Amino acid sequence: QVQLVESGGGLVQAGGSLRLSCAASGRFFSFNAAGWYRQAPGEQRELVASISRGGSTKYADSVKGRFTISRDNAKNTVYLQMNSLKAEDTAVYSCNAEIISLGNIRDYWGQGTQVTVSS
Repeated sequence: QVQLVESGGGLVQAGGSLRLSCAASGRFFSFNAAGWYRQAPGEQRELVASISRGGSTKYADSVKGRFTISRDNAKNTVYLQMNSLKAEDTAVYSCNAEIISLGNIRDYWGQGTQVTVSS
């Protein structure tokens, strides 16, 4: 069974940094495009950053210059380095990835990790 497991969330002061990790486990062939999403209370979920298997990246305007998405294909892991955090970055962060397993191509979601930035 394929799973995405996130880690690295927590409480940080404004201006601080956190690094989120999203590791894929289980039996699969390929870990393709992936992205980090976030959802604050009362808000819609938004795409924060995405990365292709080849490493091409895209960012929401609100995080450009502060967040960096990266991946280690050998470890089947995607990272989100978050610097200069602001109170408005507070949300539950979830990773999403397209994974190819035997006879199946589908998107998977992690369980989410809370990021709280105190001002």
